[in-house]
Amino acid sequence: MKSKLIQQFSPTGKLAISMFMISLVTFSCNKSDYNNPPPPQPQSTVVKGSGDLSSALAEFRHLLGDSLNNAPGKTSGRREINWDGVPANITNTDNFPFDFFNSTDPAVANGRKRGLVYQNTGTAFRVDSSDFSGIDNSYAAQFDAFSPKKVFAYLGNNITDIVFKVAGTNTDATIKGFGLVLSDVDDPNSTTLEFFNGLKSLGVFKAPTRSATNSFSFLGVYFPGEKVTRVRITAGNGVLAPGVKDVSDGGNKDLVVMDDFFYSEPQANQ
Repeated sequence: MKSKLIQQFSPTGKLAISMFMISLVTFSCNKSDYNNPPPPQPQSTVVKGSGDLSSALAEFRHLLGDSLNNAPGKTSGRREINWDGVPANITNTDNFPFDFFNSTDPAVANGRKRGLVYQNTGTAFRVDSSDFSGIDNSYAAQFDAFSPKKVFAYLGNNITDIVFKVAGTNTDATIKGFGLVLSDVDDPNSTTLEFFNGLKSLGVFKAPTRSATNSFSFLGVYFPGEKVTRVRITAGNGVLAPGVKDVSDGGNKDLVVMDDFFYSEPQANQ
C-alpha cells in the first residue's frame, strides 16, 4: 500500500513523503533515547601527580584509610605494595608468581598476605632491580624506581588485570580505591586505569605524563559508593623487549613500568 501511494505522487512529492518517514523514525529514536538515558558514571575522586608525588600520595592515602595494614584480619585502612622485598631468586627473571602478594599458606610471612592477585594471561611478570637494563641497555636511562630499587612490568602485554581477595585467603573481595606510581609516561593517552564491578565498567582514567624533573607519575581513583572487583592497568602502548626503544629515545612506543601500589583494605564480596 505504501509503495502504491508513493507512485501516485511526482518526484517532489515522493521526496517529501520520504523525508516525513525519516522524521518519524528520527523522532521515535530520540524519544527512545530520552526515555532510556545512559546510566550516570559512578561518583569518584581522582588524584593525579607528576614529579614530586608527596601531596598526591598523602591525599590518596587519606582517602583509602590512614591506617596502613601489614597483617590479615583487617576491615578498614589501606594496603601498599612495593617490590623491594622480593627475594633475589625471583628478581630480574620472568617467573614472578602472580599470587605472590596473597599467599594462603599459614607458614608464610604476613608481608605476602595483602589480598592482591594478578590474573594470569599467559605472559611473564618481571620484578627488576636494574631498571630493566638486562632486557635492553637503553632502559637504564628511561626508568627509575620510586621506592628503590625495584620496579616491575608485564612482559608480552601492556595490559594487566588485578583482582582482590580477603588478605591471606581465597575469598573474593572488593575495594573502594586503587592507585599506582608509574615511571616514564610520555604520551597523555597511553596509560590508563579501568575499574570494574563484576562486568560493569566504572570508568577509564588517564595517567598524567612525567614531569621535567623526574620520570614519576601517579594516578589513583576512589569510589565512595561502589565496589571494585577488578582493576585493568594499561601501561604505555608497547612492551619491553630487546631492541625496542622508548618514544623519547627514538622509538615509536611509549614504554611504561610500574612501582608502588596503594589500595583500600579488600573486603569480602557479598
